[in-house]
Amino acid sequence: MDFQTAVKTCFSKYVTFEGRAARSEYWWFTLFNVAGQILLGVVDIAVLGMTEITPLSSLFALALFLPGISVTVRRLHDKDRSGWWFWIVLVPIIGWLLMLYWMVTPGTAGANRFGPDPLDGAGGDWAQPDEDYAPSSIPRVDN
Repeated sequence: MDFQTAVKTCFSKYVTFEGRAARSEYWWFTLFNVAGQILLGVVDIAVLGMTEITPLSSLFALALFLPGISVTVRRLHDKDRSGWWFWIVLVPIIGWLLMLYWMVTPGTAGANRFGPDPLDGAGGDWAQPDEDYAPSSIPRVDN
């Protein structure tokens, strides 16, 4: 999943707490969030001259609040964990490290109780083509 698709998916599923999200979807959306916060923080300081109250970055954070929780819950589902594990972040340090570990490690292979594997290629962005259209002198090896 590329950057643009991940951001569109997260906004279109902003209150969808069902299903699964691949690591790429989660991390592209996280990059969008961090980059937007930095950019709007700079605009707040440079253009508006505000350093303590930052209206643009605050509105951006508010707009991404639900989509961020939603993609995190769907990422937990990909690890075959309940979305209620989201609240582990309230435990300082240990909770944050555990959540980081879950977000960077691969999800469960194949379908789990939360749905099909987002990397299966069942109509998703990761689907492998039926035929190889690239010309090559190297013989193709099928598994």
